[in-house]
Amino acid sequence: MPRSSAKDIDPSDAEYRDLGAGLLEEEMGPSSAVAHLYRGEIHRMKFWRERLDRTTNWAVLVISAILTWAFSRPGIPHYILLIGVATLSVFLLIEARRYRAYDIWRSRVRTLQENVFAYGLDPSAGVSDPSWREALSRDYRTPTIKISAEEAIAHRLRRVYLPLLTVLLAAWIVRITAFAPTSWATSAAIGMLPGPIVIGAVAAFYLGAVFVAVRPRTWYAKGELRSEELRR
Repeated sequence: MPRSSAKDIDPSDAEYRDLGAGLLEEEMGPSSAVAHLYRGEIHRMKFWRERLDRTTNWAVLVISAILTWAFSRPGIPHYILLIGVATLSVFLLIEARRYRAYDIWRSRVRTLQENVFAYGLDPSAGVSDPSWREALSRDYRTPTIKISAEEAIAHRLRRVYLPLLTVLLAAWIVRITAFAPTSWATSAAIGMLPGPIVIGAVAAFYLGAVFVAVRPRTWYAKGELRSEELRR
C-alpha cells in the first residue's frame, strides 16, 4: 500500500490531530519516538555543555597568560592582575548566559529520565511529578528560560570562577606586598587612585561575588548535584 505524503494529510482529521496522544502513555514503555526525542535532547544538552567548557578553557588560558606575564619582570604593574579579574568577570557573564540555555535542554532530559525511563525500570516508585507531561508539552510549545541570571552566575561561581578569582586575588596580594618596595597601601595605587580606594574596590567586588555564590536561595536548575547525599 503506498505511503501517504504530507499533502495527502487532512489537518482536520481526528487521527491526525491526535497523532501524539499515545506516545507517552503510562502503561507503555519508552517508544521509538520517545527514544529519538530523548537522543535529540541529549545531543542538544551535550552541545551546550561543550560551549560551557569552551568558555571555561578560554578563561583558564587567559588567566594563566596574565599570571605568567605579571610575575615575569619586576616592572610589570600590579593592575595587570586586576585586568585579569575584569576579564574573568566577562567570561563569567558569558558562561552564565550559556548556562541558562544549557539548563533548558538539561531540564528536559531530566524530566524524561525521571518520569519515563525511571518509571519504566521501576513502576512501583511512580513518577516524580504527576503533571510532568503537561509541563513538558508547554515547554515544547513555548520554550522558556527557567533560571535567573543571578542563579546561573552563582552556579558558575561555585563550580569554576570563584576558585579562579581566588587565585588572582592571592597573586595580586603577593604582588603588592612581597614584590613591592613600599607599603601595600601605597603600592596598590593605580595612577591617581590611592591604594586604599583600590583595595576597597577589590574587597567590595570579592565580597559581592562570595555573597552571590553562597547566599541561601531556592535553586531552580534541574538535576544539579548540590545536596551532600547525591555526592556520596
